[in-house]
Amino acid sequence: MIENFASVRGLRLAWLDGGPEGATPILALHGHFGRARCFAPLAAALAPGHRMIALEQRGHGRSDRADDYGPDAYVADAAEFLRGLELGPVVVLGHSMGGVVAFRLAARHPELVRALVVEEGGAYNRPPEVPHPVLDVSGWPRRSATLGALRRDIEAQGIPDAGYFLESAVERPDGWGLLFDHDDMVASQRALVGDWWADWLGSTCPALLVHGLDSFVLPTAMAREMAARRPGTVLRELAGCGHWAHDDDPAAFARAVRDFLATL
Repeated sequence: MIENFASVRGLRLAWLDGGPEGATPILALHGHFGRARCFAPLAAALAPGHRMIALEQRGHGRSDRADDYGPDAYVADAAEFLRGLELGPVVVLGHSMGGVVAFRLAARHPELVRALVVEEGGAYNRPPEVPHPVLDVSGWPRRSATLGALRRDIEAQGIPDAGYFLESAVERPDGWGLLFDHDDMVASQRALVGDWWADWLGSTCPALLVHGLDSFVLPTAMAREMAARRPGTVLRELAGCGHWAHDDDPAAFARAVRDFLATL
């Protein structure tokens, strides 16, 4: 995938292009702490018929930090980004927070969204259904001597596997750290705590909801209710997968997406 930059609502946002211009475009939106490059395996699996356009959202990866991390800001970014590329309507795929942005984009800008693929993005994100909607990273180490030390320091915070977070690891003059700002991520997660049912039900385009049955973020009962209440929604439950189903079983995730795209 080729890295590019776009000026979007006063911010310089990075994005990755994973396919020929003539292929069917898919806008991909990562989750909190994520990077656009998490979609590289899926881009390869869907090539050459689809062009993966993965946006690195505000405050993440190589994109600019911002003053506002409210969900509306993320949606407005995605809408202007698509208009800037003169694309739409397109398939919009999102993981976790990116999934919420995706279905809120469809509700507010239906002319831009042809179909939805939502991986582990819940219509309700607050206790008690979601016991811990915010991962407090404010106390995580800002710098470590080596990449290995950074992994150990993150895992010492109670994270079983720091691999997802290390996608944002970079070496700086004073040691290894993460591209995102810790306090920004806490603020962004807190802003996403809420009831998003109206947005989930607010669009009519076809949708695929992918749920990892071992997820600690999206309860299975909620995923099934989301599929039952929204017409035109297909639910795919992936056994042996958690919240990051695209990492836990890339082949099964790609197969679910490919099968859905074939129905459009």
